[in-house]
Amino acid sequence: MKQQVLVIHGGDTFDTREEYIKFLKEHELDFQKMMIAGWKENLRSDLGDDYEVILPKMPNNTNATYEEWEIMFGKLIPFLHDGLILVGHSMGGLFLAKYLSENNFKPKVRATFLVAAPFGDNLPEYELYSFSLPKKIDGFARQAGQVFIFHSSDDLAVPPRDSGDYKNAVPNSELKMFTDRGHFGQPHLPELVEVIKKLA
Repeated sequence: MKQQVLVIHGGDTFDTREEYIKFLKEHELDFQKMMIAGWKENLRSDLGDDYEVILPKMPNNTNATYEEWEIMFGKLIPFLHDGLILVGHSMGGLFLAKYLSENNFKPKVRATFLVAAPFGDNLPEYELYSFSLPKKIDGFARQAGQVFIFHSSDDLAVPPRDSGDYKNAVPNSELKMFTDRGHFGQPHLPELVEVIKKLA
């Protein structure tokens, strides 16, 4: 049986429709970036044929709600096997931390990777709304398997201190702090591939 790797992408969330419309009007489109596959899309080829990389499209990722993502995630569970590896980028990592904190997750997880994942509402423009974590994330620490935290000190989207918050909440986790990855928008993430292959 192939090693399953489930990757949850990031997104944005807004408290009101007015805030969302304002964001759409003011957001600068990076046309060149739209034509380049990111590390999540390239993970299948980077890992190879021994891996089953699952890349679900979570609902309404430009104006996400936790309830909608929770419903979609629940539909995936019957297809997942014990020994699963979870990868969450940005809000996808926050979603995994919240979901595993608040729910009993049936498949046994081998490892969870949090890549540039937000932890708390640390900035005025950085609101999590329905994705906010509970005060304690013991359920995540218990169910996530081995936890790896990837963050970059030059991340302008999610404060690097959030990685320290996860490290404090899950003391036996491993933190890899980069200096030049920003919010991890590059085409490949070889460090992730290397660790996943070592786990398998």
